[in-house]
Amino acid sequence: MTLTMAKPAPPSTDKRWKIVEATARRHGNTGHALIETLHTVQETFGYLDEAALKFVAGLLQLPLSKVYGVATFYHFFTLKPQGKHTCVVCMGTACYIRGANEALAQIEKKYGVKAGQTTADGNLSVVQARCIGSCGLAPAFVFDGEVAGKLDAKAVIQRLGKWDEK
Repeated sequence: MTLTMAKPAPPSTDKRWKIVEATARRHGNTGHALIETLHTVQETFGYLDEAALKFVAGLLQLPLSKVYGVATFYHFFTLKPQGKHTCVVCMGTACYIRGANEALAQIEKKYGVKAGQTTADGNLSVVQARCIGSCGLAPAFVFDGEVAGKLDAKAVIQRLGKWDEK
């Protein structure tokens, strides 16, 4: 005999939850749908909050700890609202050796944020990644989804300066 849990109610009446439910359903409403479903939540709402994680756990009949573990393991998931712009700094071995750590230190100094934070004005989120798989471009950065490489700290600050709100 198989027990099936009732489908959980969405965290709010927001109609975008139907998109999340459709993704889970398309992938079989099982644990195999976890990453795709989390992607859908983040694309739809901008980030993964506690209510969203609980909903996905219930929808896919997974422990909340597993859903939270996946959401915090991968750098492309965020548990907080992001800024208007995002800069991902790769800290993989090749990038670190070629100066990513200096670039990150300069970003933190200039913008007054640490990796994983967003500036007070909500303009810039700085993210540190373990590796983005672009070792040939070391040090590599991702500016609003666009990979750029072989940049020194000065070039990174100049690039971010284009986003500074006047």
